[in-house]
Formats: sequence, structure tokens, C-alpha cells
Amino acid sequence: MILYLIISILILWSAGLTVYVFRLKKNYLTLTEGSNKKTLDVILTNLVHDQQKMKEDIAKLVARCAKIEKEEGYHIQKIGLLRFNPFKDTGGDQSFILALVDAHNTGIIITALYSRTGTRWYTKRIIKGESAEHQLSDEEKKALHMAAELK
Repeated sequence: MILYLIISILILWSAGLTVYVFRLKKNYLTLTEGSNKKTLDVILTNLVHDQQKMKEDIAKLVARCAKIEKEEGYHIQKIGLLRFNPFKDTGGDQSFILALVDAHNTGIIITALYSRTGTRWYTKRIIKGESAEHQLSDEEKKALHMAAELK
């Protein structure tokens, strides 16, 4: 009776080990698939090398993203456009003011005044929302305010 019990336990144990070995072999074959019969050691070494390369690449990307985030505040981000008529003798709002500023409200204002005899262009440097050298007209202040309100 005990002999049958021991034999039954050994058969179950053998069946369990057989299932485990087949699963292990299936995983091994999946891991080595497409590897031209390389050994597991070579495959794992390549995987570790690839993982290290990916870590280095990710570190480079993180550094590059940090640099971009640091510099992004200095690119033109806000635009204010105002069309107006500065002269009574011309028809329509053909003159305009274009404010181009960054996140710190620093940039330029371009003014184009259209008249019957031609168009005149003016630029003014803007630093932190204020003109650096010249006084701003009411229209230029309005265009700058339009741009500064954008986020």
C-alpha cells in the first residue's frame, strides 16, 4: 500500500517536472528565437549591453530636454497684431503693429505706417514689457498688451 503511494507521488512529481522543463524550454526557445543558435550567455550579454546603451541614450535625451526647457522661454511665444488707420486721408486699416515677445515679454515691435506716398517701417526693442530706448505709442502699447496677455 505504501509502495503504491510512493509510486503515485513519484509519478506526479515526474509529471510536474516534465511540465516545468517543457515550459522552461519554450521560454528558452522564445528568448533565443532569431539568434542563429547563439548560446544563452551571448544573448544575455547582448541584452545587458543593449540596456546599458539605452540608459546612456535616455540620459542624453533627458539632458537635451532639460536644455530645451531652459531655453524655451527665450523664443518668440506671444504675438500681438493690431491694424489701424493713422491718417485721415487714407482708407481702411492698412497700417499695422506687430509685437513679437518671448515668455519674459522681451522682443520687438514692428510698426508699418501706410500712407499714399509709401509705407514706413519702424522697430522698437522691448525688454520685460517696456520699450528699451523709445516711447511707445498708444497703439504699440495696445499691441504689446495683446501679446503679453497670451500664455
